[in-house]
Amino acid sequence: MAHYESKHGTVPRSREELYMAFTDLGNFTRMLPAEYKDSIQSDYDTLRASVRGFTIAVRVDERKPYERIRIVSTESPVEFCATAHFDPCEGDAFRTDFSLEIDANFNLMMKAMVGGKIKEALDRIVDSLAIA
Repeated sequence: MAHYESKHGTVPRSREELYMAFTDLGNFTRMLPAEYKDSIQSDYDTLRASVRGFTIAVRVDERKPYERIRIVSTESPVEFCATAHFDPCEGDAFRTDFSLEIDANFNLMMKAMVGGKIKEALDRIVDSLAIA
C-alpha cells in the first residue's frame, strides 16, 4: 500500500469541537451545495458517493475520541484507509494540530497518475480547515 501524509495545520477550534464535526459522516452531506446532495448518501457511520460514473463508499472503522477517526473503503475502485488526527496544540486548548493520512492500494499505473496529487489534496484540506 502507498502511504501519504498531509502537512500539519493549526485549526482554530478545540480538539473536541473539531472531532465532533468529523465523527458523524452525515455532517458532510449537510455541508454540500444542493446540486451535489442527490449523488451522496450518508449517515453517522457511512458515506456513499457517485462521482463521474464511479461509486465510492466508506465506513468509520475506528473512533478514538478527540484523537483520531479512521475510515475505510467498502466500495471503491481502489482500496484505501484514511485517518484524521486531532492532536493538542501545546498551551492552547482552543486550537488543534490537525493532519490526515491515507493508505491506498494502487496498481502501478494508478500510483503514477494520482500518487503525487493525493498529498497536494490532503494539504489543501488541512489549509482550508486552518483558515476557516
